[in-house]
Amino acid sequence: MKLAASLPALTARIAPLDTPERRTAYSEGRFPRSAAVKDINTRYRWDLFYAARAYDLLPDDVTNAHIDTALRHIVAPISA
Repeated sequence: MKLAASLPALTARIAPLDTPERRTAYSEGRFPRSAAVKDINTRYRWDLFYAARAYDLLPDDVTNAHIDTALRHIVAPISA
């Protein structure tokens, strides 16, 4: 899979943004439109992805499902 080659670069962009302070804010619902969120972990990892502007690292043929799988490997869940 082509996305696997992008995993180290994706991790390097996202990891610095995954801070304890940001995790606490998300777990407490202190982020935009938090009331509408049904899955906090999905929202958190995708917010990190967009904040990292990591979309330019990915091959053109990957889907959102591929990206989410990669993000689940990079970003630990906020809640169990």
